[in-house]
Amino acid sequence: MDIRLAVSDLLQEAILKAFPALDKEDLPGPETLEIPPDSKLGDFAFPCFRLAKPLRMAPPRIAQMIVEHTDRPEVATAEQVSGYVNFFFNRVNFARNTLKDVLDKGPRYGSEPENGKTVVLDYSSINIAKRFHIGHLSTTVLGNSLRRIYTHLGWKAIGINHLGDWGTQFGTMIAAFKRWGDWESVEKGGIDALTALYVRFHEEEQKNPEMADEGRAWFKRIEDGDPEALAIFNRFKDLTLRYAKGVYELLGITFDSYNGEAFYNDKMGRVIDELKAKNLLIQSEGAWVVDLEDYKMPPCLILKSDGATLYATRDLAAALWRKDNYHFDKSLYVVAYQQNLHFKQVFKVLELMGYDWAKTQMEHVAYGMVSYEGRAMSTREGHVVYLDDLLKRAQEKALVIMQEKSPDLEDMETAARSVGIGAVVFATLLNNRIKDIDFWWDRALNFDGDTGPYVQYTHARCRSVLKKAGEVTDAPDYTALENDEAQAVLRQISLFPEAIRKAQEDNEPSSVTRATIEVAKAFNKYYYEHRIIEGEPSKTAARLEMVRAASEVIRLGLDLIGVEAPEAM
Repeated sequence: MDIRLAVSDLLQEAILKAFPALDKEDLPGPETLEIPPDSKLGDFAFPCFRLAKPLRMAPPRIAQMIVEHTDRPEVATAEQVSGYVNFFFNRVNFARNTLKDVLDKGPRYGSEPENGKTVVLDYSSINIAKRFHIGHLSTTVLGNSLRRIYTHLGWKAIGINHLGDWGTQFGTMIAAFKRWGDWESVEKGGIDALTALYVRFHEEEQKNPEMADEGRAWFKRIEDGDPEALAIFNRFKDLTLRYAKGVYELLGITFDSYNGEAFYNDKMGRVIDELKAKNLLIQSEGAWVVDLEDYKMPPCLILKSDGATLYATRDLAAALWRKDNYHFDKSLYVVAYQQNLHFKQVFKVLELMGYDWAKTQMEHVAYGMVSYEGRAMSTREGHVVYLDDLLKRAQEKALVIMQEKSPDLEDMETAARSVGIGAVVFATLLNNRIKDIDFWWDRALNFDGDTGPYVQYTHARCRSVLKKAGEVTDAPDYTALENDEAQAVLRQISLFPEAIRKAQEDNEPSSVTRATIEVAKAFNKYYYEHRIIEGEPSKTAARLEMVRAASEVIRLGLDLIGVEAPEAM
């Protein structure tokens, strides 16, 4: 039950009865309803100040007249407080309707039917022959969560891992491999073996600068489609993807496409030809650029003086290819905020090329930086935290905590995996994505407060209560849920679909994370202050329905951000 819509309809009816001459365009929508800071002031409040101008009337008088014409007590009653109308739900009907909605829909609660729209999400975008580090965490889990949220709301969501698989560094890797490598040691050592070869080459290059020519020569062979160069490079790519998919499997993440920069190598001619045909490409200091001075941006580099393409060229080619092949209604780039200018330039160039959809359908979903226990990541300083190491350590730490808290728990290692990895993901998606994150173990793995383990434990608590209660056949008496604590749980549950929609509208998964925390907090307050399996069976049945609904919504919230909900902890 979308209680905000129900109260909004009630408000609009009352306004039209009280002020029949009011232009319908001036009717307030659901978004105008506020949630009072104290539940004693009502469940929703409408500020009448916004009607003062069209009605030419003082807000307190408007509020009084709205209250006098509110006559659907089965939904809510209304009271005037100064210039506000405060609405109080019919608690029994609110409980009945909210629980029916959740329990009928289950994991589809708050979902919407397929809308025929497609969203393309570009996220994670790992580099070939390099390990994930903690800096990849945000893009990876943000993109995964947004993909789940869009899918829940009826979109066809396509996940793309735009691999970093183009550039001179890959020629350098082949040169290093040809000098010192062999397939047996590389297959055995994996990504670390490739990294060691790359580092060794650069160390040797410091002594013999002419070695750089070897790297450039091998990359030229890749560009020219040389069979040997491509065979070696493709094995590097396969090895990287095997490693990457192991990390993605831990996080519950899949992709529809791994088309990276190399895929667009033969598709950039279209971009260059169109830019030339539309007189957008000009020469500047030997390079070819699109002048963006009129838009208060530096020029967008398309071709270097030697004719080599750049990131912008490939991103332009990718955007056009994706539009042609996926026919997207929205295209999201989940990339750190340092790339703000790059994407502004790319979107503006597409617009200047005549593709109006670039203005409304493309968006850079920027996020802040990640540091680890107070220290920023720095490859040069040797302070790098690798993501697979972080996830492994998270599981180990969670296992130690759970051995202390729940020594008799069955299948503890599986639960520790869910809790440890869930803690990392939850901490990453807790706050507004643009905020920088400083990851600390003692915060992330805390079983109290705004953490993944706290929410997961609340879900396990709900499931434990339901298991203990067994099957209940009595018809529920919803008067058992008229108390303030039960109503607080129901309110958070009823507002959850709104949080999902807001997360999609703002591309902000933290809306779901925060809403899930609020359900968990409200439920735990109720749990500590009320007996659930006690007294009249019909009242117990109503309370158990609420427990079941709370567990469903918490499970859904965790799933939408890519976190598992253990049955026991």
